[in-house]
Amino acid sequence: MNDQPTSTGLPPVVDRRTWQEAREALFAREKAHTREGDAIAAARRRLPMVEIDATIEVIGAHGPIPILDVFEGRKQLIAYFHAWWPDQPATEQCEGCTFFNCQVRELSYLHSRDITYAVLCKGPYAESVRYRDFLGLDMPWYSAEKTAPRLLEGRDWQTHHLVCYVRDGERVFETYYTGGRGVEIMAPTLGLQDMTVYGRQEAWEESPGGWPQPWYSAENPDTWRTNGRPIAQWSRIEAGRSDQLT
Repeated sequence: MNDQPTSTGLPPVVDRRTWQEAREALFAREKAHTREGDAIAAARRRLPMVEIDATIEVIGAHGPIPILDVFEGRKQLIAYFHAWWPDQPATEQCEGCTFFNCQVRELSYLHSRDITYAVLCKGPYAESVRYRDFLGLDMPWYSAEKTAPRLLEGRDWQTHHLVCYVRDGERVFETYYTGGRGVEIMAPTLGLQDMTVYGRQEAWEESPGGWPQPWYSAENPDTWRTNGRPIAQWSRIEAGRSDQLT
């Protein structure tokens, strides 16, 4: 057994049995975390709900429609409120919303559970839907530029939110919402990074000394940008897509 790292920024090297014992101890904590998550989800299902005006309109490809129609006939709706910076080019649009929305791709599994996923962008429809198309996304996209304050009553409507709704006939109810790090559920990228030895490599993480943490530091404050653009944009530019939005 060698309890010294092979080089700076690596864990100690041990024999298989010692490693397995440490892994089993962590596995017990992971199982407890999973069970607590199940308990929280059970409590979430027991939250009361609040009715919203089902006639509040958003703008889609064919003009204004009521929020009720965003359900597309399904029982439930998950709406991501995408932040928008008016009159700014693609390079200056929200890197966080770009990061999260770009990872929501296959919707058929949600649809099979009678759930619609849609984006309610806080910018104008024509400009913001061009951003969706530039990114190569195909989820339903609407503008809530005029009505986001009503739909997000009592919250800072200018930031990103993930909101869950259910309908009962022609009535619409809000059942849950989250923001900030709560929207990380949308991004499997983060969970995959968390499983690696270096984690997210961000300065706020508690990691052993010598671990690389170049992201979100004084030297590099951008977590989801590189070379001046939201990271996901670079492959679209290389593919020859135009990011002209206006």
